Amino acid sequence: MSNSYFQFKQFTIVQERGAMKVTTDACIQGAWTPVLPGVKYVLDIGAGTGLLSLMLAQRSNDVVIDAMELDAAAADEARTNVAASPWKERIKVLAGDVRGYSFGCKYDMIITNPPFFNNSLLGEEDSKNMARHTLSLSYSELLKAMDENLVNGGVISVLLPAVEYEQWRSLAVAGDWFECGRLTIRHKEDAAVKRIVGLFCKKEMPVVNDELVIMDGLKYSQSFIDLLSPFYLNL
Repeated sequence: MSNSYFQFKQFTIVQERGAMKVTTDACIQGAWTPVLPGVKYVLDIGAGTGLLSLMLAQRSNDVVIDAMELDAAAADEARTNVAASPWKERIKVLAGDVRGYSFGCKYDMIITNPPFFNNSLLGEEDSKNMARHTLSLSYSELLKAMDENLVNGGVISVLLPAVEYEQWRSLAVAGDWFECGRLTIRHKEDAAVKRIVGLFCKKEMPVVNDELVIMDGLKYSQSFIDLLSPFYLNL
């Protein structure tokens, strides 16, 4: 059973009601995704507990974040986490569907840890199915929403398993997006790529290509420690 909360150095994630809990992969995305100069307005799609929004707010004093969450219980929990954080004035949790939602601005950056699985067996809990599978929001619909709400020159960050990432990248390229960076994540040096954080934009930009190996033998790798030490209590 997952813990009911996850304690970071500067904030706490309560995760009793939302379907998706804090994961190492999402923490890596929140810590690695570049916050480029000039980025002020950020949209977090599928905010869940509010983890990514809180990590970005900790990393940059300049960003103002709208955290969009479809599931009402998860949105309430995200509001609780934001309200207890040092950055409650810069994060607004929005409960609703990003498709057709009328935002008050366009965003310099959009970040998402979307539903992963397109063709896998469903479980018994509707909330987990919605969070893990592309039932409520397909990749094509998500890309369309991002296209509509991103400023010219803006960047999106997406976290997906390796196989699903290639499906996403193909759809994105077909929709005139450019892959402008990626972080490949392996659990250990000789393991297959587990997850990929991809950066996409509408015009060609300098490409950022990194790789992160989480474990060095039985301990965290130095690269992982360097990346997550601003957030994890025991690093």
